[in-house]
Amino acid sequence: MSEFVVDAEALTVFEHEMRLCKVKPGETVIILNAPGEWVDHVNALMLAITRLGAMPLHLSVPRNQPAAAAVLGRHPLVGHGLAIDACKQADMVIDLMGLLFSAEQLEIQAAGTRILRVAEPLHVLKQMAPTEDLRQRCEFARDLILQSKRIHITSENGTDVTYGISQYTTIAEYGYTDEPGRWDHFPSGFVFTQGNDGEVNGQVVLGPGDIICAFKRYVESPVTFTISNGCITDISGNGVDAQLIRNYIDSFHDPRGFAIAHIGFGLNERARWDQYASSRQPAKEYMMNALSFYGNVLFSTGPNSEFGGDNDTPCHMDLPMRGCSLWLDDIQILDKGRVVHDKLRAPNDR
Repeated sequence: MSEFVVDAEALTVFEHEMRLCKVKPGETVIILNAPGEWVDHVNALMLAITRLGAMPLHLSVPRNQPAAAAVLGRHPLVGHGLAIDACKQADMVIDLMGLLFSAEQLEIQAAGTRILRVAEPLHVLKQMAPTEDLRQRCEFARDLILQSKRIHITSENGTDVTYGISQYTTIAEYGYTDEPGRWDHFPSGFVFTQGNDGEVNGQVVLGPGDIICAFKRYVESPVTFTISNGCITDISGNGVDAQLIRNYIDSFHDPRGFAIAHIGFGLNERARWDQYASSRQPAKEYMMNALSFYGNVLFSTGPNSEFGGDNDTPCHMDLPMRGCSLWLDDIQILDKGRVVHDKLRAPNDR
């Protein structure tokens, strides 16, 4: 057997995460990646899982395109029946490849396999490490959304948009998965749902400091999305940001990219809004700081397949916004970017 090097700090982080995921003796855990990607994570996970008495299996499937060119919902498991069947038979899959927004992921979950997505380097995994308190607040927010019929969002930038909700479920991401068929992302810390088909109307205005995750870029000039019956009908703005967003969506040659996707808000006080600006290696980081930072409103465009809808366009944009106010029916959750619901406040904000 060939030897491999395991970073002691990474081993500690992943062993703690596997305990949160309730990995136990006798379970089979598949670590899914593409060749050459996240090798250090794979090595640390293999040892962490073994130390807990479970049986790790490393499944590496080659990409037919570079990872940088990959789009959501399109991944190496497409058409690979043997690999999909192996994942369906496992107790847990650790996804280092990127299955999100795909029929294959939903099929694996439907078989009862829990899935943990990991796409961040070690320093982000440490910084945003999940806690039981974060889980409780995310699940409470999920339950509030499930009991609501409407989300209303405003901002001083000019956002005023309403989502009818109840057609689709609500997802709480808090960074680990310990239930059959459940998916989560390590690390995370936000809650989100999908607007009813045809029931999102108003306008969303991005302001300076909001984030275009697809570009790992902060907005510098206002961008206004006009939304009618669940679709973007106009994207306007005098700066380069509006041009970049329009060109990005147009580049997919898929009108479904102009649909409104999920909506939610961030609750992880350990996540950093300024991460892309302060990081020494932003290109190596994903977007979990941006999606999860405390008090953000996560506006997004494109697919709804994550919720079982029929829009599986590969064109997806996550656009976290600061300074928004948000209501679930008549219950106020955010006030100009501040979490004001007592049950959702972080320990350092009580």
